[in-house]
Amino acid sequence: MKRAAGDIPQATLSRALNLLADKRMIAAELPLSAKPFRETRYHLADPHLRFWLPFVEPYLPEIERGRGDLTLARVRRAWTSWRGMAVEPLIRESLRRMEGLPGETGAVGGYWTRTNDVEIDLVGADREPVARRITYVGSIKWLENRPFDKHDLGELFVHRSRLPGADQETPLVAVARSGCTADHIQHVGPDELVGAWE
Repeated sequence: MKRAAGDIPQATLSRALNLLADKRMIAAELPLSAKPFRETRYHLADPHLRFWLPFVEPYLPEIERGRGDLTLARVRRAWTSWRGMAVEPLIRESLRRMEGLPGETGAVGGYWTRTNDVEIDLVGADREPVARRITYVGSIKWLENRPFDKHDLGELFVHRSRLPGADQETPLVAVARSGCTADHIQHVGPDELVGAWE
């Protein structure tokens, strides 16, 4: 049977992804929970390249024609969403360095399902990739004008209930740029994140 031009054998794709990961061009992530999963996600390791590929490279002809204003408008429309995803690895690294979060946290990651019906920004655990104990569950809200609120807390309660290894006693953490108005959750803001690097 002839293979379509766009079909790549799984073994070839795996070798290519492993090579890129070895060269630190991409990062591979597994969901962090008390059960083993194989839902690997890959993302570009270089934040500049993560910005360049969707926002600049496809529109170079437009920029060369002197219509960089169109490119800039596109960046401004998508900036908040892109920035929210771009800060996640930095926030996780800050949380790894921080003191004052629930004890015995040796790993910080995220959790998702194959269908993405559950997606948790932050999962603290005693170890990775398979935890013995989940130490906290958290959410990132990196918006200028909206704090983490009771609606966000309600969503986090639901997602925590679907995380293997977490229960209703598992502490909750909100990482929010504009504060937190919800009760019964630990808030981490920009100053604490930056302070973790000092």
